Amino acid sequence: MERTNQSGNDRATPDEFAAWLREQLERNGYDLRPRGGGQTKFAKESGIAAASVSRTMRGQGIPETRVLEAIADTLHVPLAEVLVAAGILSRDVLHAIRHQTPRTDPLTPEAAAEELGITDPQKIELFVSMTETLRKQRAENGEGHIAEN
Repeated sequence: MERTNQSGNDRATPDEFAAWLREQLERNGYDLRPRGGGQTKFAKESGIAAASVSRTMRGQGIPETRVLEAIADTLHVPLAEVLVAAGILSRDVLHAIRHQTPRTDPLTPEAAAEELGITDPQKIELFVSMTETLRKQRAENGEGHIAEN
């Protein structure tokens, strides 16, 4: 869904997902006219219960993730696109996931504490001390072995 919905964000509503799904089904040759059989055919081919397909097509909620996965598989659409169309992910979040910049510098315990929202100086000191202890224990166990408790 490329437009902003009435709630002011880019996450789809159930009605918008229903419209998207209808468009995708018609694009894939499913006849959605009354008595066209397209909805039933899609339910059989996707393994989704006919009642669930019907509810989704009427805009009565967003299906579970496993159902969205079946929709993606049957329609040969990337799951990420279905998750955006269903309002599970926003386009901004999907873009951020797809375009993450790898960290080039090593993460220090202090920086990790900051990223985790640890602000109390004593808690930062405890966090740094704990990570240093775990690093030493790992080194004592040999390179490539995770410290055992």
